[in-house]
Amino acid sequence: EVQLVESGGGMVQPGGSLRLSCAASGFTFSLTDMSWVRQAPGKELEWVSSISAIRTTYSADSVKGRFTISRDNAKNTLYLQMNSLKIEDTAVYYCTRGLITNQGRIAALSGARGQGTQVTVSS
Repeated sequence: EVQLVESGGGMVQPGGSLRLSCAASGFTFSLTDMSWVRQAPGKELEWVSSISAIRTTYSADSVKGRFTISRDNAKNTLYLQMNSLKIEDTAVYYCTRGLITNQGRIAALSGARGQGTQVTVSS
């Protein structure tokens, strides 16, 4: 059974940082492309970043230069380092299997997700 457990969210002020983690099990993590997506209240699911099994990374323009996706295959864990957070980054963040390179392909990331972790950026 695929399990994805996100953690690390919280409330921060604009300009702050957070590091999200996603513990994965039930599949061969090291061979699997992974992504972070997010959803704010009343908005559609938004792609954030993807990382391939060989660690090639892609990020949405809205987070490029501020967010960094990475993975630790020994720990079966996916990470998202978020710096220079903005109010518009407020959302529930999810990890999921798969890789896309633009928002237009978001339907390809409709597979299993965890419960998500809430990130709130507020002054």
